[in-house]
Amino acid sequence: MTSILDVWPARVVVITGASSGIGEATARDIAGRGAAVVLGARRLDRLEKLAAEIRDHGGRATAIPVDVTSRDDMTALVAQAVDEFGRLDVLVSNAGIARLSPIADLDVDAWNAMIDINVRGVLNGLAAAMPVFQRQQRGHFVTTVSTSGLKIVPTQAVYAGTKNAVRTLLEGLRQESTSGWLRTTSVSPGYVRTELADHVDDPQLREQTRKNMAEFAISPEAVARAIAFAIEQPDDVEIGDITIRPTAQG
Repeated sequence: MTSILDVWPARVVVITGASSGIGEATARDIAGRGAAVVLGARRLDRLEKLAAEIRDHGGRATAIPVDVTSRDDMTALVAQAVDEFGRLDVLVSNAGIARLSPIADLDVDAWNAMIDINVRGVLNGLAAAMPVFQRQQRGHFVTTVSTSGLKIVPTQAVYAGTKNAVRTLLEGLRQESTSGWLRTTSVSPGYVRTELADHVDDPQLREQTRKNMAEFAISPEAVARAIAFAIEQPDDVEIGDITIRPTAQG
């Protein structure tokens, strides 16, 4: 019988938003388990440093600059995985931003940025990876969503809307793909110690977000372990939804 430990060296995993936070933690975690990782983000210097550290510890990693709003960039990221490692098993669509404000503020530029990265970025990943998965008759889409889509609160409506759009996309894809070769997983983290607060424009909201993170947020490594749990399941087991948040989060 094949053990979980035997599964990881055969996995090739692409991760977007891999230069920090949950994406970086996931790269370190699954590379440490034996998977090959292909890292994508806009900050190439940080990606290359991360990839080098993984390789220095005996892992397999490569990095290329990626803007998830560009379909060409996402196609190139997937192609890098196939060219270098011969296949692609998992796409972790982790890149995302939160620009929080009341709808009445009409921060349309922020709305569009969240739609472009949080929704179109995921769709570009689906479009890039699906042909490879179809050819292989094997593949797994893992997408970072948010508990903001589960509990709607003021100032987060548009952000939550983008995350729920992605949740709906993955559920629709799951129902369209019951032949047994494609898996989908939505991971909904609560407060996590990441750079997310840096993208909050309103000073008061930014400080409140940082305060919450400092007081009770969980580590990105906790989310990385949840993602690894979904990936390492046998091919006939799909972990469709994971909610992971601090026990102190309301």
